[in-house]
Amino acid sequence: MRDDYNTLLFGKLSNQIEQEKGMSYYQHKTVLITGAASGIGQRLAEVLAERFDVRLILWDRNPDTLRENREVLPDGVEVRSTGVDVSDKEQIDEEAQKVIEAGWAPDIIVNCAGIVVGKFFHEHSYEDIERTMQINSTGSMWVVRAFINPMIERGSGHVVNLASASGYIGNPRMSVYASSKWAVLGWTESLRVEMKQLGTGVNVTSVIPSYIKTGMFDGVRAPLLVPLLETDDIVEKMITGIAKQKNKIQAPFMVRTVPLLKAVLPAPIFDWVAGNLLGVYRSMDTFKGRNKE
Repeated sequence: MRDDYNTLLFGKLSNQIEQEKGMSYYQHKTVLITGAASGIGQRLAEVLAERFDVRLILWDRNPDTLRENREVLPDGVEVRSTGVDVSDKEQIDEEAQKVIEAGWAPDIIVNCAGIVVGKFFHEHSYEDIERTMQINSTGSMWVVRAFINPMIERGSGHVVNLASASGYIGNPRMSVYASSKWAVLGWTESLRVEMKQLGTGVNVTSVIPSYIKTGMFDGVRAPLLVPLLETDDIVEKMITGIAKQKNKIQAPFMVRTVPLLKAVLPAPIFDWVAGNLLGVYRSMDTFKGRNKE
């Protein structure tokens, strides 16, 4: 009985220590979030503002929505909201210079901006391809490039890039989107190793979720054993994982098994498991996407 009590007490103390660690990690930091007008970016900004003493830099190509969202954030939180399209490097560079000159160089960058077209490859226009790659991968690189040198000079910083489980596995109607996320994963992993090798003090984290209920993937059919993630669930995992300075934040659990399955199973068998057993290859058949209105 006493052992059970000690175990329970130790568990509570461990949780408290972890919570305090998370609190201290974010305190007094400046956090830049792209794609902050909706979905994960919007909710992450809300939770950070509610729980921590942070300054928020919120970028999105929809400045009107950013202004509306600002109204629901707690009074007193310092926020710098700007309409920035991450596919436009001139916009990024111009606003980044203003941010740095104002003394708001970010301690943490969270790249959440992203789009998905949801068509077979031959149905994509050239503009679809260019826009997807620029926003989902190149844009994230441009944002980090604008601020990485101040982080290195300061000897601290944290880059967080939102990738996707589609960066692990090809999927019909997601060829270009998957390509953009494979690029994010490769770049993030390389950047992490570079920053560590150079001893910069800059941490790098990739977030690798399956489908999330943000509106971006409305209409998708969840594969077997891979439930649709609630926005709050992935945001909580991000907040905890970033504070722990994890290399990867993966959810749900089945996402972690995909690289292993691809490594050990012959391609035809893996395709059968993913397509026929788990239903991954049919998951986008009913895709609608976010309402454009």
